[in-house]
Amino acid sequence: MHTAPDSSPAARKTPRKAALASFLGSTLEYYDFFIYGTAAALVFPHLFFPSADPAIGLVAAFATFGVAYVARPVGGLVMGHFGDKLGRKKILLLTLGIMGLASLGIGFLPTYEQVGVWAPILLVAGRLAQGFSAGAESAGASTLTLEHSPEGRRGFFTSFVMTGYASGMVLATLVFVPVTALPQEAMMSWGWRIPFLLSIVVLGIAYWVRTHLDETPVFEAAQEQQRVAPMPVKEVLKFQGADVLRVVGMSIMSVMQTVFTVFGLAYATSTAGFDRASILTVNAIAIGLSMFAMPLAAKLSDRIGRRPLLLSAAIGCSVTIFLYFVALSSGNIVLVFLAAFLNMTVLYSGFNGIWPSFFAEQFAAPVRYTGMAMGNQLGLVLAGFAPMIAGMLLAPGVTGWVPVAVFATVCMLIAAVSVYFSRETYRTPIEELGGPYLAGTARRRELLAEAETAGQQQPARPALQLP
Repeated sequence: MHTAPDSSPAARKTPRKAALASFLGSTLEYYDFFIYGTAAALVFPHLFFPSADPAIGLVAAFATFGVAYVARPVGGLVMGHFGDKLGRKKILLLTLGIMGLASLGIGFLPTYEQVGVWAPILLVAGRLAQGFSAGAESAGASTLTLEHSPEGRRGFFTSFVMTGYASGMVLATLVFVPVTALPQEAMMSWGWRIPFLLSIVVLGIAYWVRTHLDETPVFEAAQEQQRVAPMPVKEVLKFQGADVLRVVGMSIMSVMQTVFTVFGLAYATSTAGFDRASILTVNAIAIGLSMFAMPLAAKLSDRIGRRPLLLSAAIGCSVTIFLYFVALSSGNIVLVFLAAFLNMTVLYSGFNGIWPSFFAEQFAAPVRYTGMAMGNQLGLVLAGFAPMIAGMLLAPGVTGWVPVAVFATVCMLIAAVSVYFSRETYRTPIEELGGPYLAGTARRRELLAEAETAGQQQPARPALQLP
């Protein structure tokens, strides 16, 4: 039974408020992601991991980048559990605060020269806090926005979770471009800290918007009907374990993003001979334009389905990552931009704009936050270590990048297979999402009712007759 949609002005405004709150939270998350990735490629090897061999310092810095992706599944599991039990809004306010304060702390860290081995230890601690927070952020924001969205437009509104990805990248680049233009000594002493310290501005705005957002009607209905899962992790693995695994496989596609933005930046500046500002600008424009491409892709998915576009993105990115590295090897900045535009702006946006709604739609409301966070963050572990893996795969010579591109392509194919075997959900009413969970819990209630009825109907034993 479907209830009539609420057409009041407040109801019409809520999806936009939810989309804005998710956009700002995602902007903070990916702003921090990109400034850390950029610093790991350009600054951290010298300041926190000094070594006679620059390659060793770079791999070590990329390892700290990947450490956050180990913490992400833990954050997703813990925060997802409480998000399904206590509400989406409360947990999203907490994750936002952890992320912002961790980034601010990194901006104040002493270097290896100042405190020795404590410098990389503190850097890893800050990165772990970032990862713990980020593990719950995207799943929670996707869940909250999806549950506030009107039927038939869930993909469009939820895409703003990842539009914040492009916004964060643009902001990070706008901050880092002048920093990289500083004299080397200034950049290494204080310039690199500025992007981290400025994260407090985004944190303040995002926190204010989220405090003015209501809890989702879907979660409130689950509370009223006493359908809140007592142990969301146990419930989602029992009834939707296969969906968690499929989301893990689809999330591996994010390897493309970290290979492009983090390893690609290091390769372009250290091996291909491009200057930092040029590559940062190309990346900013290519990913910045995806702010428009992602909502368009998501809107199209509301009409023709999520799976066709996700499959096209996975296959297309597999081809164009080779074109991107060929362009980098050519030394022609125009070709680099065209390849980056095709790979990131056009094709990867088809994945980035759609996965927030598609992943969330795989799960029923009582386990949605937990199921999506668990599957998504486990898949992202590989993406986090992809720059380090790529650095180890890089071979000498002009074509040394080929093993890296093959690695990225294999990841795309895993994602494509996972998409193929997932349920199409764009036309499924929100209360019917997560079919396996709904069917499983309904059957469990039936069995309990039958057992209770049988117990009530069982005749009493006759009293013992004494002689």
